[in-house]
Amino acid sequence: MLLAAVEDTEQVGYRLAQTLVAGDLVVLDGPLGAGKTAMTRGIAAGLGVTGRVSSPTFVIAREHRPGERPGGLPPVALVHVDAYRLGMTGQSALDELDALDLDSDLADAVVVVEWGEGLVEALSDGHIAVRIRRDPDTDVRRVRVSRVAAP
Repeated sequence: MLLAAVEDTEQVGYRLAQTLVAGDLVVLDGPLGAGKTAMTRGIAAGLGVTGRVSSPTFVIAREHRPGERPGGLPPVALVHVDAYRLGMTGQSALDELDALDLDSDLADAVVVVEWGEGLVEALSDGHIAVRIRRDPDTDVRRVRVSRVAAP
């Protein structure tokens, strides 16, 4: 699908959130500025979580507590992870990921990971892959959402 504005990206995230439940892993893939955090803001709004959503680049992971979820759906927390800096401290990215203990969070939350492709898929039996690409000339984003079963 083609998205002309940041608000459109957030709206896709909002609609995606209506299908998510605790235990879902969402892996966002896209270059810098593609709209991964905007997608996460939309997911957060759709989940009804509390707190401002911004990129957790320097803290790596941020948990947002459940609030009242739109549509009367059961409340669920959101764990927002930015894996971009994993592996930059001298430790392996997998060791740092393991230290985050995200597999425990998956029991009670939706976990959204920016820059996690090829790194976090083993945390779950399957995941939702969101691929975002931005045309630098028009600022239009192309988004593809797919459910991926574990091999």
